[in-house]
Amino acid sequence: MDKRKAARFMARLAADRPDPTTELEFINPFTLLVAVVLSAQATDVSVNKATEPLFKIADTPEKMLALGEERLIGFIRTIGLFRTKAKNVINLSRILIEQHGGQVPREREALEALPGVGRKTANVVLNTAFQEPTIAVDTHIFRVANRTGLAPGKTPREVEDGLNAIVPRRFKHGAHHWLILHGRYICTARKPNCAACVVRAYCEYPDKTDAASPAPARPASRRAPAAARPPSAPRAPRRAKKSADSRRGA
Repeated sequence: MDKRKAARFMARLAADRPDPTTELEFINPFTLLVAVVLSAQATDVSVNKATEPLFKIADTPEKMLALGEERLIGFIRTIGLFRTKAKNVINLSRILIEQHGGQVPREREALEALPGVGRKTANVVLNTAFQEPTIAVDTHIFRVANRTGLAPGKTPREVEDGLNAIVPRRFKHGAHHWLILHGRYICTARKPNCAACVVRAYCEYPDKTDAASPAPARPASRRAPAAARPPSAPRAPRRAKKSADSRRGA
């Protein structure tokens, strides 16, 4: 896909969802980081169910460390790989306290040095908590980028680099959310709902479906609590209501 078509592609997604955001529920940068770590190989819905009571009592690294690994397991037992994730959350909480004054760093290298945090998680935190124009590539975005011809690649990093090269700067901050939500609700894995697709005219997928299939309910956005506002961000990140049909990813 050339840059002109890519710009039109992203403009249509932006017009369809003018205020895109993560479907993970969070209170502040720390709880966002924890939620994204927990979301690996799990649905946003399952993570939100677990973190709703958890974040009421442990919304800072200090409180999480005081909670302890075994009590944390009690909250996240319904999430896959809960023991490994509990260990990572406790260890990253300790590192945040000891090395970062209890604050989530906004530097990629520092984020990726935390237990359980890889490039995708760092990109989500930088984008949502600190308003950075990063693009995190999960399974939905990987599929959409390859299927539509927007930014084909054999690996998530190749797709990320391709998206960064072709997505206009004005769309960079929202691109992650536009693409993941499009993949989750329209350009689905088993059968894309091409009849309801707002970017159908620009999509290069050769096997478009003609009949409309029932689309999952799209959650409405809601503003996150004021505590979610990063010190230097112009406005608070937003959260979306839970969707019973959310698939995997952050």
